[in-house]
Amino acid sequence: MKMMTIQLGLSATAPCFLSSSSSAHTYRLGSTLLFSKRRRSVSFPRRSLIMPTRFFSVAAASEGNASTSRELAKSFDFSSEERIYNWWESQGFFRPSFDRGNDPFVIPMPPPNVTGSLHMGHAMFVTLEDIMARYSRMKGRPTLWLPGTDHAGIATQLVVEKMLASEGIKRTELGRDEFNKRVWEWKEKYGGTIIKQIKRLGASCDWTREHFTLDEQLSRAVIEAFIRLHDKGLIYQGSYLVNWSPNLQTAVSDLEVEYSEEPGTLYYIKYRVAGGSRNDFLTIATTRPETLFADVAVAVHPKDDRYSKYIGRMAIVPMTYGRHVPIISDRHVDKDFGTGVLKISPGHDHSDYFLARKLGLPILNVMNKDGTLNKVAGLYCGLDRFEVRKKLWSDLEETGLAVKKEPYTLRVPRSQRGGEIIEPLVSKQWFVNMEPLAEKALRAVEEGKLTIIPERLEKIYNHWLSNIKDWCISRQLWWGHRIPVWYVVGKKCEDDYIVAKHADEALEKAREKYGKDVEIYQDPDVLDTWFSSALWPFSTLGWPDTSSEDFKRFYPTTMLETGHDILFFWVARMVMMGIEFTGTVPFSFVYLHGLIRDSQGRKMSKTLGNVIDPLDTIKEYGTDALRFTLALGTVGQDLNLSPERLTANKAFTNKLWNAGKFVLQNLPDHADSSAWETVLAYRFDDEDSILKLPLPECWVISKLHLLIDVATASYDKFYFGEVGREIYDFFWSDFADWYIEASKARLYQSNVNSVASVAQAVLLYVFENVLKLLHPFMPFVTEELWQAVPKRKEALIVSSWPQILLPQHTSSIKKFENFQALTKAIRNARAEYSVEPAKRISASIVASKEVTQYISKEKEVLALLSRLDLQNVHFANSPPGMLASISFFFFNVFS
Repeated sequence: MKMMTIQLGLSATAPCFLSSSSSAHTYRLGSTLLFSKRRRSVSFPRRSLIMPTRFFSVAAASEGNASTSRELAKSFDFSSEERIYNWWESQGFFRPSFDRGNDPFVIPMPPPNVTGSLHMGHAMFVTLEDIMARYSRMKGRPTLWLPGTDHAGIATQLVVEKMLASEGIKRTELGRDEFNKRVWEWKEKYGGTIIKQIKRLGASCDWTREHFTLDEQLSRAVIEAFIRLHDKGLIYQGSYLVNWSPNLQTAVSDLEVEYSEEPGTLYYIKYRVAGGSRNDFLTIATTRPETLFADVAVAVHPKDDRYSKYIGRMAIVPMTYGRHVPIISDRHVDKDFGTGVLKISPGHDHSDYFLARKLGLPILNVMNKDGTLNKVAGLYCGLDRFEVRKKLWSDLEETGLAVKKEPYTLRVPRSQRGGEIIEPLVSKQWFVNMEPLAEKALRAVEEGKLTIIPERLEKIYNHWLSNIKDWCISRQLWWGHRIPVWYVVGKKCEDDYIVAKHADEALEKAREKYGKDVEIYQDPDVLDTWFSSALWPFSTLGWPDTSSEDFKRFYPTTMLETGHDILFFWVARMVMMGIEFTGTVPFSFVYLHGLIRDSQGRKMSKTLGNVIDPLDTIKEYGTDALRFTLALGTVGQDLNLSPERLTANKAFTNKLWNAGKFVLQNLPDHADSSAWETVLAYRFDDEDSILKLPLPECWVISKLHLLIDVATASYDKFYFGEVGREIYDFFWSDFADWYIEASKARLYQSNVNSVASVAQAVLLYVFENVLKLLHPFMPFVTEELWQAVPKRKEALIVSSWPQILLPQHTSSIKKFENFQALTKAIRNARAEYSVEPAKRISASIVASKEVTQYISKEKEVLALLSRLDLQNVHFANSPPGMLASISFFFFNVFS
């Protein structure tokens, strides 16, 4: 027999350091492990316990009831998610209910493209918005999550054109009406795919209010908005520089242009100075020599001494038969780029365009809409832009005007739809004058009417609105909202047009002005998809009919959640349009999430082969694990997604399920009404009640109440990552690793029914509240477990949120921390001295009277958790000022 003594600095307030007198090792009881790892103490095989066989109630699909009777499965079956979802929807749980409150929580879903297929970006916004909706619903607020899809003009038209091409049919052969008929047929057949996939994620939307941006109600809103803006002089037609897609033959929005770093060439070309000698020239460097035919000036920096003598003179544009352009100075010229001399081609470069507008320079266009050069290019007319680049350089070399060319990394604008290089091109389009609208949107944030989360993105919002450009809203497509403008046949001046809600009204207006024999035709263009999306928060609620029931009840909405990458293209425009048409901001909060990247922080792309498919992820890890992983990100910051994270959170799902099995297995038999009456009689909502509990029970109840307060406050602030981590830590470390293990001393080692019943009541109370706190994150597994709890009739999705500000006994928390410190010290000592896990050892614990008093009351729990011989655990009071100590007696350990 050998003895080891450990001294502990145990007090009534906190655990201290532990040091072994028979070893040089020091045990430090510091902070817990990082959240990403399981926070586990040294573990030992637990004694086999005989447990009664039970059957439990588990959710099953039926029209009027959520549960049937069968044994709780070994693990949560992911295939049951569809059954649970269908039951929720069939019971009407997704529709707003005014039974418990009158302050609605309303969140419009960012409408995914009708052509879309679920990706991780969708999974992110669905997860976050569903968390908000489920939390608000449980808090008793009438909750409306408005779903819908976007008609996605360019994307949808391309999909159908490709489908027709496979049949050998061109869009132009069908004509506009027949083509649009085919698009509608395609939409009806395939357009619901993205909605079905969103439902797989657990989205608790009110599908009875689902909208499509081209449905009748929203189309009426779009026309009304156009007419009102036009009547106020905020919509106009003009020729300006836009992003042009030569293949699609339409203007495209900034959002549909993606920039990529690509290898290219920097060309150095001589521009002779008019009136100078043959050797008097300026050398310019350009990446696009084919646009020199559209040059209207050559610019240098006003403080560049190399070229100051040329300012005010004329340069001769090469290959243009001697066309002269002025040599000007401007401080925006970069002296360090190329030679410091810049060619100004405002018809084909955004920077040059704004410089030309500022200086009053003319604008030349050398490009046709199909990407070939027009007659301004002379001999190069009719050739493709990239073909001209090669031929022109060859010709410049022959004439001695080519100086050199060198490799250069280009920032290339490519179409999001097809990948072609976008051409800046002057085109006649419809525009919205944004400055007057932007001023009101800026004030909304300044005056606190609109809150942007995270706050740091307010600066970006303010900067963009303070430097806003007019919005090109017309697209040269067939699919979309037709611009409600008509022209008179035979009138050469298209400035003389008619704006009307429909053709009959337009014809009536035309007859009033031009006589009854007048003929009219509608503008062929459609509106930018983002125009209808900008009206989404109020058009989906009935606007322009402001007397509609939904508009009166649910507008303005509460929250707009979306990715930070469309803060300007969508969010800011909704704010502007909402204020303009309804007189108020369309939502009170904007929550902006980051992008999802791979484990290395790279953008997901097919080229890199790092795309993680959410549907495949759901099959392997379950929806709840995916949602929990996505929700743990920091608001506004990108999230690196990895299989390791998903695996860890799948383990969390399993841990929750296994804890549920333990709790359910140790509750009274369903038919034992007397036992259930005893369990349900326990109350934990006042301090006197919890002070009567044994230490482990008082501790776990106090920690739970603290968690409820912290989690609720974080939910209210939309700090979902913090909520998830707090719940995870409590459930895994406090409840599963400590209290469940401690409860076994009550359930299996006590012959007193009242001792077992208090453990049953606490297990049930804590577990049910954990399910409630976790439900917004992990709706499926929590609902399944909730339905398995006897004596529960309502669905978890519509249950009441846990009460806050319940009693928390700080002293008991600190006392149990001492108890944990003692248990860990014993476990660590056993591990250091290689004591067999099954070996029961004796121990003598000497501590202050106060400590031994509460530790000794939990002698059975200490013995169970530390593998002590219950009959040989002794306590003694230490003299004042002396450290507590434990003496262990190891029998036949070292022999």
